Formats: sequence, structure tokens, C-alpha cells
Amino acid sequence: MVNEFDIFKDFLKERNLRWTPQRKVILEVFLNQEGHIHIEDLLHRVKIQDPTVGIATLYRTMKLLVDSSLADMHTFNEKTTYERLFQVRHHDHLICKICGKMVEFEHPLIEKYQLEVCERHGFTLKSHRMELFGICKECNKV
Repeated sequence: MVNEFDIFKDFLKERNLRWTPQRKVILEVFLNQEGHIHIEDLLHRVKIQDPTVGIATLYRTMKLLVDSSLADMHTFNEKTTYERLFQVRHHDHLICKICGKMVEFEHPLIEKYQLEVCERHGFTLKSHRMELFGICKECNKV
């Protein structure tokens, strides 16, 4: 069975890039996270495993993970987060503009209507991203 490590190693090899101990640590730490993780939090967790990893190495490696379709990058309220993509069900996001709370959701009608719109305009849907910005109920109370 193919896993993220195999996919990433193959991706690097195809681009004549090396599989380094730093990239391995970054991938391991990233894959052990659930949901979205801010780059600063990821750096902190990576440095626990390998204090020599710097922010530039982390950003470059995360870009490679995004390019290899193993991760997705989001910018919510001016903060960059990453989430795992491989073998994760598709979902969309609700984001609070005040506190930054994020809720992942799925809705079959959204998926259905997106396909209908693509068909109507002669498009073949390859991927999509939906991010709905608003104010969560906790922030609405204030």
C-alpha cells in the first residue's frame, strides 16, 4: 500500500531533489497533526524533533508537500495553515473573521450544484475550495 512517505520520496526523486533528514522530520510531524496547523505551531513541533530545522526549510518543504498534493495551504485571517490531503475526505470551511475559529463541513447539495454548474459551462471539475467567512456564534454574543 502506498503511503505519504513513498509518494513524497517519488515526488522528490522525479525533481532530482534529495530526501533529507529534515524533510523526513517535517513530514513525520506534519502527518501526526489533525486538522489544520499554523506554520508557527508546526515549526515549534518540528524543532522539538530537530532543533536545526529553520523556518525557510519548513516553508520550502511545505511548498513541496503542497506541490505533491499531500498537503493543502490555506490563509485564513492572514494566518497560513496547512492540512493533510492524502486519503482525507473532501470538506469545505467556515471561518470566523473575528476569532479565527474554523469549522470543516460537507454538504452533498454543494457538491451536486458545483458539478451541475461545471457541466452547464462545459467544464470538467478537477478540484475546488470553498471558504465561507462570517462571525461564529460565540463572537456574535459579544
